Amino acid sequence: MLKIGSIVLGASDVRRAAAFWADALGYVPRDEMADDWVVLRPADGDGAQVAIGLSGTPVQEHPRVHLDLYAGDAADQAAEVERLVSLGARRVEWDLYPDDADFVVLADPEGNRFCVIDTSRG
Repeated sequence: MLKIGSIVLGASDVRRAAAFWADALGYVPRDEMADDWVVLRPADGDGAQVAIGLSGTPVQEHPRVHLDLYAGDAADQAAEVERLVSLGARRVEWDLYPDDADFVVLADPEGNRFCVIDTSRG
């Protein structure tokens, strides 16, 4: 049986990306960080890892794969979005929002898109 071990993100500045995701998720480096690769793991050891590798490819405006981060309700979602923006994320002008969107699209400091989801809406 397979399971997800790591979700891998590309970055032009691995250390900057690692600092953002470590703060965003409460993760810590699994091993010593290098300039071209790092694996972050949950501080409590429970959950998938996030690996960040040096990449020269451009960020996709509409990526085929992205992270969904779950918030408990609309207030939690708003607070988390503001916290993530204060850590260096930016809001993305997303042209594919439905009228009743339960998600907010952000980009990490490297431009990788991710969503913060209000899970109270089902």
